[in-house]
Amino acid sequence: GMEHIDSYVFNKVEHIRFNSTVGRYVGYTEHGLKNAEAWNSDAGILGQEQAELERFCKHNADIYYSAIRDKT
Repeated sequence: GMEHIDSYVFNKVEHIRFNSTVGRYVGYTEHGLKNAEAWNSDAGILGQEQAELERFCKHNADIYYSAIRDKT
């Protein structure tokens, strides 16, 4: 399947990332870990990210498949 990653980078350091495979945020710095913990326990934020993911993946999958269809 497709994996979607949303990274939050500040001053070229990746602090936090949403990983679609595990369906939750992963923190990489002290600040990122705190946010990840807060965001993972907030169903609203997680739900928003999941909805975004659905839209993003479905949209791109549609483009991808129509591109394949047009070539055949």
